Amino acid sequence: MTDAHVGLAGQLARLPQRQVLSDDVYETVKGLIMDSVVEPGTRLNIDALTRELGISQTPIRESLARLESDGLVIKEPLRGYRVSSRLTREEFEDLFEYRLHIEPWAAGRAAERAAADDLARLKAEMLSYTDVPDRPSYESYRAMAAHDQRFHDLVLELAGNETARLSFQRTHCHLHLFRLYYGGGIATKALREHKVVVTAVRKGDPEDAAAAMRSHIEASRARLRPIFDQD
Repeated sequence: MTDAHVGLAGQLARLPQRQVLSDDVYETVKGLIMDSVVEPGTRLNIDALTRELGISQTPIRESLARLESDGLVIKEPLRGYRVSSRLTREEFEDLFEYRLHIEPWAAGRAAERAAADDLARLKAEMLSYTDVPDRPSYESYRAMAAHDQRFHDLVLELAGNETARLSFQRTHCHLHLFRLYYGGGIATKALREHKVVVTAVRKGDPEDAAAAMRSHIEASRARLRPIFDQD
């Protein structure tokens, strides 16, 4: 087993054995990938992990299949799984171009058609996360990342176009953007921008709602672009 496999298995082995199920393995491996403890290109050997943990292959295979769906690992024929690369600058720009096409439109549609109970759900989601992550790690940002995904997904849902919503979900954009960078007050700024979007949608003003979402997406892109300049 390589050093990477030993380190990964060692992290997983810290979990109580009765809790080493697919969810535990999934979240642990996900965190190690997100925090770059396991670097892009690392091979994840199912047999080695099975031996190291003393558990069956089933929870390991299930967790790796979920990570493949997330785009965090890649399955290669006859070679197994390896950790995927982070977004390149071109992929990053493509993703935000896509978001700027679909999400302002969705916010405008949501403002036009959302019923009172829909608007209540949107406000409730906005209020469901108010913490500020206290350190630059996946464990600290996990709840924020989940809220961010739910919030943007809900706006797509309220727009009433399921094809657009499913297309957005398949990007796993928040997961891959958080993989690039944690910290720098990005959570506080994003939450403040979410509030502006919600206010515009709840007013029923499609132009303001679209503009608020566009401003949020553009601000998010501006916060993350310097990462590539550092590289």
